[in-house]
Amino acid sequence: MPKLKTKKAMKKRYRITKNGKVMASKTLRRHMMTDRSPKKRRQLRRGLKIEKMHVNAIKLCMPYDR
Repeated sequence: MPKLKTKKAMKKRYRITKNGKVMASKTLRRHMMTDRSPKKRRQLRRGLKIEKMHVNAIKLCMPYDR
């Protein structure tokens, strides 16, 4: 059986924790941050946990990153 390839686009967007959760970074963080309130900037720092319905598809795209 040949090795499976990792989908590089998925690897850039998501990471899998040691417990198997799939995390992503939040959007709207690239530029124009000075226009946002300090509360909003603080909230954007936290990671985003992905919903269960998408987790299996993401894990299939990253076979060796578990």
